Amino acid sequence: MQIGSRRAVLNPVSGTGDHADYVTRMLEARGFAVDATEAAGDARRLGREAGERGVSELAVCGGDGTVNAVLRGLADAGHLGEVTLGVVPCGTANILAREVGIRDIDHGIELADSGPVRDVDVGYADGDPFAVSVIAGFPADASLAASSEMKERFGTLAFVITGVQQAVGFDGIEVDLDATVADGTERWHGEATCVLVGNARKFIEEGGQADMEDGLFDVAVVDRMPAGNLVAEAIGHRVLGRETPGVTHLRASELTISGPEPITFSRDGELATHETLSVRNAEKELSLRVGPDYEPHP
Repeated sequence: MQIGSRRAVLNPVSGTGDHADYVTRMLEARGFAVDATEAAGDARRLGREAGERGVSELAVCGGDGTVNAVLRGLADAGHLGEVTLGVVPCGTANILAREVGIRDIDHGIELADSGPVRDVDVGYADGDPFAVSVIAGFPADASLAASSEMKERFGTLAFVITGVQQAVGFDGIEVDLDATVADGTERWHGEATCVLVGNARKFIEEGGQADMEDGLFDVAVVDRMPAGNLVAEAIGHRVLGRETPGVTHLRASELTISGPEPITFSRDGELATHETLSVRNAEKELSLRVGPDYEPHP
């Protein structure tokens, strides 16, 4: 790997798993050397190696989990702020790509080659970076329950199906949340259905893109609700209306989330359990290629 070279990390089994040959040919024609993952941990390793060797442009071909793993590898190498990242959406949900105006695989390849670049925020959860969101509560469990077979069969609908199924029997989580907001500190304590922390994704109003360049997270805390409540379906869609009852909305630069029992969190779809999780926003730390429909301050 040459210093300053163009590289790509390709997950050949993301999404429907039929994109690898095509994406490889198209990126190589644009001067990218393509490294394919073969086993768990490869995307993070390849991201770290790219950082250690000074790669200046890196395309990530996969879903949100692959992007997250590469970001962690770049952070391991201390190179996250030194690289220009392109996203070629080959996964199931492709939330980050959608939020920054990348329509499909061909559009992602085109933008990775010569698209406009914006400096965007990166979230850190106990030191591990994330681009899209951190979720605690039943949507995190729904992410776990959505099997590869179901995602292949139903696509993004798999998350809605499993979300509603999980809501029927979910008991909620007891949460202590301390947030750094514009006018000081705000605290929330109680039983919640979920805590949603969005960097590239809004969880309130009409959904859509959050402001990724303001150093703030879009946070929604949903009170515990009876099993089967209709709000559960809205959470399954990752969207809550502003007038939804029992929802607390915050704009915060830092948060600490804890509880008397360990809590399962989904960080860009990757699951981990913590007794206490510290989340902070690093403003405009990542240079990211975006589409023409991306709005810096929506």
